[in-house]
Amino acid sequence: MRAPPFPPDQMPPDVRALHDDMAEIAEHLKGFVSKREDDALVGPFAPMLRFPQFGGSAWAYTKALIENSKLPKPAHELAILVTGAAFDSRYELYAHERVAGQAGLSDAKIAAVAAGQRPADLTEEEQAAYDVAAALTAGKQLPESTYQRALKVFGEDQTAELVYLVAGYGLISMLLNAYDVSVPGREEGLPRG
Repeated sequence: MRAPPFPPDQMPPDVRALHDDMAEIAEHLKGFVSKREDDALVGPFAPMLRFPQFGGSAWAYTKALIENSKLPKPAHELAILVTGAAFDSRYELYAHERVAGQAGLSDAKIAAVAAGQRPADLTEEEQAAYDVAAALTAGKQLPESTYQRALKVFGEDQTAELVYLVAGYGLISMLLNAYDVSVPGREEGLPRG
């Protein structure tokens, strides 16, 4: 781990304010570990807090995605899983496999997507989300047919949300990979979530 969790009692006031804003949202994250016993946030929060001049903006983007989410939860989580799998982001997959289950995705779908495969039994919404996320995380221009299908399924605003969601979780995946963020309980001495 290259940016270890930052205990809040060691933070300057401006970083503590950012931490507290993150912690408020993190309290609602269920099913996975997002903080240690000393209240230091783990996962993508740790590098954001270590480098607040960049992390503050990354958090604002992430928070906007959370607060303005209108996509159906299974499609939302499927797109995040596709992104995490494309970047082989351990923590992102760890966290969102759990959230995807809570959103109603089957264990078989979650396992297939986390392994980089497209399940055959996706709903129409899940298919559209998967295809957009897969195209974008492959570093390709979004094909017109894929974009038009997303528009038909989700409408313009939710399609925009999907694109920004994949971009945002691409950023999160890169942060997690760059700072070698592990699955909780493996390196930080945390309980496994």
